[in-house]
Amino acid sequence: MKIFPFYAVLLGLYSATNPVVAQNSTLVAQSRVEEFIVRGNEPFWSITIGRRGIIYSTPESPNRRYPYSAPISAAGRPPDLVRVYRLNGQPSGLLVIKKVDSCSDTMSDIVYPYSATLILGNRVLDGCAQKR
Repeated sequence: MKIFPFYAVLLGLYSATNPVVAQNSTLVAQSRVEEFIVRGNEPFWSITIGRRGIIYSTPESPNRRYPYSAPISAAGRPPDLVRVYRLNGQPSGLLVIKKVDSCSDTMSDIVYPYSATLILGNRVLDGCAQKR
């Protein structure tokens, strides 16, 4: 059965030279779940992103859970630059995480590598994020 290795090599060359196949393999590689912790204050809120879902929490309403959905990245930009998460079940529910030089939560001396904007209906909240 020496034919199989030949087809494996041929398929590998095809996927490397075919932009559609190469793009799809890049999407698969990027589909792993990256976990984040997002925090904002005035008002206080937080979001935890992980395999089990997206959990939004405030002092008034702890642990509102949304199913995990893979983020959308900005067209023509590296996947780590901008991530947009859709919060299912919430009208206009979006979380945008953007890589920045630094983000300050104005409460602590922690410098975060990501800024975050949460949109829930007509409410827009601003905060910072880091990988967990």
